[in-house]
Amino acid sequence: MRGYEQKSRLFRVISLALILGVFQAGCATSVTRMDAGEVKDLSGAWNDTDSRLVSEEMIQDVLSRSWLQQYVRAQRKQPTVIVGEIRNLSHEHINVNTFVADMERALINSGKVEFVASRTERQDVRDEREDQDLHAREDTRKAMGQEIGADFMLKGTINTIVDPSGTKQVRYYQVNLTLISMADNRKVWVGQKEIKKLVKRSKLRF
Repeated sequence: MRGYEQKSRLFRVISLALILGVFQAGCATSVTRMDAGEVKDLSGAWNDTDSRLVSEEMIQDVLSRSWLQQYVRAQRKQPTVIVGEIRNLSHEHINVNTFVADMERALINSGKVEFVASRTERQDVRDEREDQDLHAREDTRKAMGQEIGADFMLKGTINTIVDPSGTKQVRYYQVNLTLISMADNRKVWVGQKEIKKLVKRSKLRF
């Protein structure tokens, strides 16, 4: 009888150990490295691919329009552009800073416009110049009042519409950008990019 109890206890211990092992294996974190340019939609929400593709397409469009040629012909120089506020009016959290950075990169890399720092960046640089005025050698000191003013400001919004039905939903994103002349508030370009995604979710919930 005692031998039976010992075998039964041993069986329970082994079974418990196996269950714990399976549970721990199921809870283990798995990481797979991906190429940064690889498209991977998991949730259907706005992601890095959307940010990059929208910014590149819209900047390509704004730089291909007539306002640029007209400005260069009249002023005999490249226009200076700054990115202003991009407002997230969507239903979800979107890292607008990433989208702005994507647009700045596309503008600078185009070689067709000059680009100046944002308001936050300018303040940091001004603080540094003020510090130089006190501490840097005169031959290396950068003087105040030498900044280049922007000729145009790029502003915009990100909007969404979600149409759900059961385990499916359609997510519609609309990005609107406007290029505004700093001299007279003229809108010289208005661009719009749309993204539509069909998202299917399993009924199973954990």
